[in-house]
Amino acid sequence: MVIERGEVANSWRRERWDSFRLLTPNWQSRLPGLAYEGPDPDGYMTTKEVTQLIERFAALSGSPVRTGTAVTSVRRDGDGYLVTTGDGEIACRTVVVASGACNVPSVPAFSEAVPPSVRQLTPFDYREPGRLPEGGVLVVGASATGVQLAAELRASGRPVTLSVGEHVRMPRTYRGRDVLWWMDASGVWDQRHDEIEDLERARRLPSPQLVGTPGRTTLDLNALTAMGVELVGRWAGVRDGRALFSGGLRNVFSLADLKMERLLDTFDVWAREHGRDGEVGPPERFAPTRVPDSARWQLDLGSGEIRTIVWATGFRPDYHWLDVPVLDGKGRLRHDGGVADSPGLYALGLPMLRRRRSTFINGIEDDAREVIDHLARYLGARH
Repeated sequence: MVIERGEVANSWRRERWDSFRLLTPNWQSRLPGLAYEGPDPDGYMTTKEVTQLIERFAALSGSPVRTGTAVTSVRRDGDGYLVTTGDGEIACRTVVVASGACNVPSVPAFSEAVPPSVRQLTPFDYREPGRLPEGGVLVVGASATGVQLAAELRASGRPVTLSVGEHVRMPRTYRGRDVLWWMDASGVWDQRHDEIEDLERARRLPSPQLVGTPGRTTLDLNALTAMGVELVGRWAGVRDGRALFSGGLRNVFSLADLKMERLLDTFDVWAREHGRDGEVGPPERFAPTRVPDSARWQLDLGSGEIRTIVWATGFRPDYHWLDVPVLDGKGRLRHDGGVADSPGLYALGLPMLRRRRSTFINGIEDDAREVIDHLARYLGARH
């Protein structure tokens, strides 16, 4: 039984901004037995198209989905679990937690010190520029969501300031192919969780600076600067109504540039060693991220310059309903490749669950097969 708090594909219907598109090309957005067959394999799905894809998969797979059913508690019950919902209780032997990693926006505590004259939003609240107050916008966070919203807001004519911390720079295309084609073909996405030296850090990496547009454009900090977006450092706190930003943008940019160059080197080596150089364009290198001549260290939030703050500072899972002692001190699920620290409890859809591709639509199949294989062995051993 699949329990869904809303409709099928609920988060795609309710928790995305209007212009949202997937970062993965259409040919890559596939589910078991359901590949893309449309006219634009190199395009990027809208939220409506993703919703339709998931609806088709639910119908094709014949999944026993119980919609409109919110889970309020999961707890141990003998050698199984008792799942409490708004429609009653369900006893089961195993549970797979597939509620995702992006249930609640992560907003720093100092947001409470922002003057009330400034409206604060998260990506769950944002829909399009016309719904915001007139005036400047401060976007906090420079991963995929942050750069996309900064670009959209700036294109609407608003002054935009982007607060930049750690980020992953990546070109949209490389040597004539989508960069995610390279990630897929070269095997980077197939790297397993038990092969990574610092797994916890890998699971916390921000999403790459990508956008899915018909023109397959690269949206990095240089592109935003060219649009007129002002870059400042990581937002460190609020003092007397002023936003305080850290220095060191040059070091932050240099580290992101270095990591991108290493990734591109990996692609070049793979193409050469596998005889693929003739199928793609020549190797490319990109200009370093331009450091502002004089990035501001603070900004008076009471001056009226900034009317809106958009917190693109990431998300976290919500396990308030999980009454099983399997969470660490930071509220994260303790698991080994999706096998939770409680017999018969499993997880799917978390970052780097078993592979680097785990959180992408086309990355769930291999993870699911291995997790369910473990689940089946667990059930079989009890007979």
